[in-house]
Amino acid sequence: MASAQELDQFLAGVEKKAFKQAVYAVRDEAAALDVVQDAMISLAQKYGDRPAAEFPLIFTRILQNRIHDWFRRQKVRSTYETPFSALGAGMDGEEDFDPLELIEIREEGQMPSDASTALAKRQLLATLEQEISKLPHRQREAFLMRYWDELSTSETALAMGCSEGSVKTHCSRAAHTLAAALKAKGIVL
Repeated sequence: MASAQELDQFLAGVEKKAFKQAVYAVRDEAAALDVVQDAMISLAQKYGDRPAAEFPLIFTRILQNRIHDWFRRQKVRSTYETPFSALGAGMDGEEDFDPLELIEIREEGQMPSDASTALAKRQLLATLEQEISKLPHRQREAFLMRYWDELSTSETALAMGCSEGSVKTHCSRAAHTLAAALKAKGIVL
């Protein structure tokens, strides 16, 4: 059984990653914050007594379910409501604020040798993030779980509720799409 401290450490360690994954999925920072917060509360309330080793897989599944729930609610709301964005652009004054800029990217001891290298890395990461956000939902979900969360194929399949073959297909298609998009922009890795 996990202690409260182990749960706190897990949640603190996963919050930035979860937020970014939710932003990729819902494409709305405020909604992404709500989704992540709801997933964290659900983990703490319903699964906080589980062993700490189970937290990553359980949390990933909860987060994905919350993202799916958000899309379902949006579909229902769009059926019955007029989108406020159609009424006029720029309803709030803080359009140029981007919470993603607050997240630091850790490079595990690798400091760029000069400013041009640092700039090139930032531009590459920005381009890659932009292209990841364009992927279809299931491809993005599988790709991020496998290569960002570093889950195994079987863990990803379990979290996504599909077969391991589907996970491999989604990851392969995502990787080919990303490679083609980067190549089209003149970036060859």
